[in-house]
Amino acid sequence: MVAYAIAEQIVHDPVKFDEYRKQVAPLIERFGGKYLNNGVTRVLDGKAWKPERVIIIEFPDKAALDGWYNSPEYQPMRKLRDECATVMVIGLEGR
Repeated sequence: MVAYAIAEQIVHDPVKFDEYRKQVAPLIERFGGKYLNNGVTRVLDGKAWKPERVIIIEFPDKAALDGWYNSPEYQPMRKLRDECATVMVIGLEGR
């Protein structure tokens, strides 16, 4: 069953964040993940959530998502990400 990592991102330092994106993409691919969107966000209805940028990454299953997110290689990238952006990440299992 597929699993998704959904991240809301508010980027404070675009240059540093671009460095993060370049580093993280190959690691996501190594765990079988693929980006499903480009981050451009528009709210169609409602006022409760006002995201700037939302990323959806599909993984083959929950084990692959968890493997990527908890991998030793990703931990320094998370630190870099947190230095240049405010991020909330959730995991979601598909059908």
